[in-house]
Amino acid sequence: MTTIPHFVNGQRKEGEGTLPVFNPATGEVRAHVPVPDPAFVDDVVASARAAWATWRSSTLSQRTNILFTFRQLLVEHADELAALITAEHGKTLADAHGEIARGLENVEYACGLTEHLKGGFSAQVADGVDVHSLREPLGVVAAITPFNFPIMVPLWMTANALATGNAVVLKPSERDPSVSVRLGELLGQAGLPNGVFNVLQGNATTVTQLLEHPGVDAVSFVGSTPVARHVYESGIAHGKRVQALGGAKNHMVVLGDADLDVAADAAINAGFGSAGERCMAISVVVCVGDVADELVAKIAERIDALTVGPGDDPASDFGPVITAEHRDRVVNYVANAPAEGITIVRDGTALAERDGFFVGPCLLDGVRPGTATYDNEIFGPVLGVARVATYEEAVTLINSNPYGNGTAIFTRDGNAARRFSRDVTVGMIGINVPIPVPIASYSFGGWKNSLFGHAHIYGPEGFAFYTRAKVITTRWPQASESQIDLGFPRTR
Repeated sequence: MTTIPHFVNGQRKEGEGTLPVFNPATGEVRAHVPVPDPAFVDDVVASARAAWATWRSSTLSQRTNILFTFRQLLVEHADELAALITAEHGKTLADAHGEIARGLENVEYACGLTEHLKGGFSAQVADGVDVHSLREPLGVVAAITPFNFPIMVPLWMTANALATGNAVVLKPSERDPSVSVRLGELLGQAGLPNGVFNVLQGNATTVTQLLEHPGVDAVSFVGSTPVARHVYESGIAHGKRVQALGGAKNHMVVLGDADLDVAADAAINAGFGSAGERCMAISVVVCVGDVADELVAKIAERIDALTVGPGDDPASDFGPVITAEHRDRVVNYVANAPAEGITIVRDGTALAERDGFFVGPCLLDGVRPGTATYDNEIFGPVLGVARVATYEEAVTLINSNPYGNGTAIFTRDGNAARRFSRDVTVGMIGINVPIPVPIASYSFGGWKNSLFGHAHIYGPEGFAFYTRAKVITTRWPQASESQIDLGFPRTR
């Protein structure tokens, strides 16, 4: 049985495999992942710190050249990387290629680091006094990433962290870690010095060691809300800078003037893509006024045309969920829905009888606060429909939810859309766009229980998170000047 290695100081490092990595399409164990002991974690962090001592002083042109080369290698190896993702995550190859493309955007953005790291300069703020600012790297960054985007989220973090002169210790999900090792090898092939990027396999104990380790300066995390809260609180308690992105319950509001065919397509795409295992997936369609019956019928019609199967089968629209335990959890939510007065319009749970970790598309009508299918982040192919009478009720529903990651509205009314974008307490908003993931020159992040810490991920806020500012005030006195003045420095 294959053991997936660590990647440390430019080399694969083998360890005793203890955690199983499944092929979700078959349910079979395809490999094992090692859990490092504390001494090994210490060695990895020490290696990263040693490499950072040199990397922090690398030229901006050197970093740019490496990132440009790395970007090209990602393109050339896209088929290989997508196959690794599909084998361990289960998403379709097309979906895996899409994930790579969105990660690639962030590498391209980071290639503009010379512009992004420009400081400021103010001449003659006082007689003979100039002031300038610059941004310096933090040190060693621990990147703790989720199973659902095993290459995109690492690229979101790593590209900016490396561009700004930091060293990285990536702790990938133990569910699908192989692609992270290949990232390390491709970065080395691109010219990144050994030790600047490392992959540390492991489990929750490994994460705890990184959160408490004195050699780690910052932590970037994406995962569920309870874990994000713990990572944030533990990290800051140990003196680290932390950004921790949590879960979501994303609503898609459909007004009476919307094109219902377009809205139904969007609900399918955003609700069932990647088996619903996206933090930006639409999980609740909020039907305003009289649109519900017609829209539910259109969504159900489209569900009936979906094909669920292995991710490497071109006929599959989406694949399995990540584990048997998660499959059973999703099935239980659907099975218990009628007891809470919710109508099962389409029930895909029969697919759980297949080999592998499959759940078919499910459509639930009548979800509302106080029911398990509404209150919890199911993170599977389950789309709920909530019915409200007015626009105001739809906004209240969204703003009362503890999550604030993403939301969308479907309408032809520009004024309603503009009002919606100002009314909702959500970080990312789509107007007739169901999955409003920002492009790389903007930053990704939600509000409320979807984000702990002030910094969103990638883009301008990513560059700010991985650096800290220095402000230098300069005066060159004339040779004949000499004076003692104990007053507070003044600029006027």
